[in-house]
Amino acid sequence: PLGRAEVSLTIDNTDGALPIDYTEVTISRTLFRSGGSEYAINGTPCRLLDIQDLLSDSGLGREMHVIVGQGQLDAVLRATPEERRGFIEEAAGILKHRKRKEKALRKLDAMQANLNRVQDLLTEIRRQLGPLGKQAEVARQAQTIQAQVRDARARLLADDIATLRGALEKEQADETALMERRKAVEASLAAAREKLAELERQSAEATPALTQANDIFYRLSAIRERLRNLGTLAEERVRMLGSAIDPTPPTDLVDLDEQLERAKAAREELEAEVAAAARDLEAAEAARKEAEAKAEGSEKHLANLLRSVADRREGVARLAGDVAALRSRCEAVEAEIGRLQEARAAAEKRALDATTEFQHLETSVAAAEAGEEDLDAAHEAAVAEWDAAKEAVAQLREALHEAQRERDTWAAKADGLALSLVRKDGAGALLASDSRAVRGTVASLIDVSGDAEDAIAAALGPLADALAVDSVEAAVDAIRWLRDEDAGRARFVVADPEARATNPHVSLPAGAAWASDLVDGPAGIVDTVRSFLSGVVVVDDLAAARAVVSQHRELIAVTRRGDLLGGRSASGGAGDAPSVLHVQAQYDEAVEK
Repeated sequence: PLGRAEVSLTIDNTDGALPIDYTEVTISRTLFRSGGSEYAINGTPCRLLDIQDLLSDSGLGREMHVIVGQGQLDAVLRATPEERRGFIEEAAGILKHRKRKEKALRKLDAMQANLNRVQDLLTEIRRQLGPLGKQAEVARQAQTIQAQVRDARARLLADDIATLRGALEKEQADETALMERRKAVEASLAAAREKLAELERQSAEATPALTQANDIFYRLSAIRERLRNLGTLAEERVRMLGSAIDPTPPTDLVDLDEQLERAKAAREELEAEVAAAARDLEAAEAARKEAEAKAEGSEKHLANLLRSVADRREGVARLAGDVAALRSRCEAVEAEIGRLQEARAAAEKRALDATTEFQHLETSVAAAEAGEEDLDAAHEAAVAEWDAAKEAVAQLREALHEAQRERDTWAAKADGLALSLVRKDGAGALLASDSRAVRGTVASLIDVSGDAEDAIAAALGPLADALAVDSVEAAVDAIRWLRDEDAGRARFVVADPEARATNPHVSLPAGAAWASDLVDGPAGIVDTVRSFLSGVVVVDDLAAARAVVSQHRELIAVTRRGDLLGGRSASGGAGDAPSVLHVQAQYDEAVEK
């Protein structure tokens, strides 16, 4: 049941033949069922080499000269000089040193192999340290720049907020002054309107008199015209009468004298009427001119008032627009911290409401001392709630800063990975030239699921880093451009929508998947890539790959770490740099975050 056996040998060392400070030496060996052994000298664990050295120093051992095996005597007698030299060396105790030499040489060989492997690893690590060092330097610079940008942005935002708040306060003061001026102008406008109404009333009262004056003027004008015509007619008659006077005295002189007297009387009467009408006309014209002057002055004053009111309204509207623009800018700037200040604002509002209510209740029930303690308690509770809200705002700000730091870290990582993805060969020249014939790299166009980027990159080989084109003509144009520009060489994958993956109809073990099922991307390119992955199986480790290839030698198994195993070829090991698909996936993840 213990699974082991033990044997021991006790040697009398009274004469000191064994180079050890014991008069009795017990050598024991314990064998285990698993095949291992443990050795001990006088109960002290030791190595087999220690026991061999101890016995060799005393001349004991299966190859020592003091013990000659059965059938070995004839070999000693018939030994050649070289064999006799070996016996002599054994007798002289050189065998122990020879074994030590051989062991030391084996150790040196193993150490040299390990040293060579270490040198290879150092070479590979040095080769990888260059890009990694550049990435680390870029990351450090990016972190420094991001910190400076974040600090500068915070300072600019704080300065903008302070400036805008000052401008807002100034605009609010100007708005208050404008409101006061507006009230004064509105009061002046109301007074002007009242005065205008009074003038309109006076104008309405003067309208009948003006109408009467106009009627008198028109009537007098008609009378004047009649008189002018009558005078003309009288002159004409006088002239005619003067030219037709007969030297003989007329017989009707009395009648003519009477007519003349009547005409003179009528003329005087008409002249009196004309003079009275002229006076009335002058008075009416003076009243009309005065009314027209008053009306014109009132209209001018009203127009000035309306123009002043319009200017005031325009100024108020312009200032209101400026205030609204400044307010919108303030709102846009404060929106950055508005989300974090909502809880604080709510707490301040509750505290203000509680304080207002407390003051109101304290004023209204100043005589009731009993209720004052409750109000103090409510005030203290509101203050405590405000403090809790301030603490919550501080925590939210810390969370925001942490999120910004994480964002800066991912941005620095994305910049470093972007530098790693920069190509310096013909493919890089084509990508930099923005050639229409090239759609991009295969690694950037396809998506790999199941954490199998390294496996797909190993299965595709150099095609994983190739450029994707839509047609053979596009590939020819790109190759001609590279040759004309002497820009290097590049590989191309031609999009073929009719390409299909031809996987054998075999059952795969658990954990294995067809490589063509793990890729996705734009039509044409992904179809071509899937056709390249025909017969390729993605497995977890080398044991699963060996099992798949042993059962189906027509398949190619590739592990998730990038080791490829086929029926006629294999590749893999350690020290390889991350695949371009893996770097592209990390870059996409960093950009997404």
